[in-house]
Amino acid sequence: MAAAPGLREALEQRLRDLGIAATTTEHPEVFTVEEMMAHVQHLKGGHSKNLFLKDKKRKEFWLVTVLHDRQVDLNHLAKKLGVGSGNLRFADENAMLEKLQVGQGCATPLALFCDHGDVRLVLDAGFLEGGHEKVYFHPMTNGATMGLSPEDFLKFVKSTGHDPIVVHFDEDIK
Repeated sequence: MAAAPGLREALEQRLRDLGIAATTTEHPEVFTVEEMMAHVQHLKGGHSKNLFLKDKKRKEFWLVTVLHDRQVDLNHLAKKLGVGSGNLRFADENAMLEKLQVGQGCATPLALFCDHGDVRLVLDAGFLEGGHEKVYFHPMTNGATMGLSPEDFLKFVKSTGHDPIVVHFDEDIK
């Protein structure tokens, strides 16, 4: 599923305006990490899994971006984020469409340029500290994968007004 028409192009223009070089690999639409990896496993680097979550008590939205093979325990993550065990839930597709302008299967931190401060980014430290030459995300569509250097990715995220909450999942969340 793709984002609204023109959003991928807007993302690509924003990256160019920031002086960020990105490489893109087109592939069939995918809805799971397992489906995606069949098409991009030849691309060396950190591949992502993205969870769009909602705090049921405070009504905050969270985009959790982790390495593709990372298991995420929502109860432990909720405690780490201070929202209380059992309070993080998957947000519905309508909320993701409203906040990030992308639908099911397309959750990506590259969509943060569409957010107006309603979504908090939780980023796996493995993307920044894992020695990856490139990190990979969907570019507003689940029919492609875009690679950026970790430094350029962080530059992009900060340009959207988001300051990621970097979590060491191996150490911080057991």
